[in-house]
Amino acid sequence: MDRRTGAADRRSRPADRRKTALALAALLCAAVPACTAGPPAPAAVAAPPALAARVTPVPPDRLAGSHHPGCPVPADRLRLIRMNHWGFDGKVHRGEMVVHESAVEPVLKAFGSAFEARFPIRRMRVMAAYGGDDPAAMADDNTSAYNCRPVTGRPDRRSQHSYGDAVDVNPLENPYVDRTGTVHPPGADGHLGHRDAARPGVLVASSALTRAFREAGWEWGGRWSPPDYQHFSRNGR
Repeated sequence: MDRRTGAADRRSRPADRRKTALALAALLCAAVPACTAGPPAPAAVAAPPALAARVTPVPPDRLAGSHHPGCPVPADRLRLIRMNHWGFDGKVHRGEMVVHESAVEPVLKAFGSAFEARFPIRRMRVMAAYGGDDPAAMADDNTSAYNCRPVTGRPDRRSQHSYGDAVDVNPLENPYVDRTGTVHPPGADGHLGHRDAARPGVLVASSALTRAFREAGWEWGGRWSPPDYQHFSRNGR
């Protein structure tokens, strides 16, 4: 070997070693998927909970027991609202409510305000779930609107709920006292004395739901004597 050949060999060895190292790195990287992957994708940010209301005509099964011949509002003037609400468990639940078509906007605004304030609602089912039985719905602490029936405690008078523009909210936390002094539902007497807004589900004048209905021109029965704390209506009845 002459001197020039030996010098060339010595110069080529570092380059060969680099090529070999790169080849080995490529083989190792191919065996490890994370090596060839790009930077990790940012974690998806969950959208904040929303009212997510949907309004449709009312299917017949959602009116069973709560609508019948002789009711003042025909079924095609009623609307089914499906919307989210906060529960007493701190979770979001899907609820249903039937109202008159003209009451949809104020009801959505009021319950939208309640949702933003995380005001808890025990449950929200159409009255068909109770066969139109108002005492049963109140005992179950159900929030509802349309129900073609007499006034509870006054069978001679048609309830404003028969027109679809009245709403009852959390009856156990917000009892109704009829003209004889009977408290509805039974067992709700403890919520008649000190009305504390800090107690979950209790309505007071400053509650988000109460204020929103007031801004819409609806009246709260909590101001009546005797009171009906659960009740909101468009015409004050």
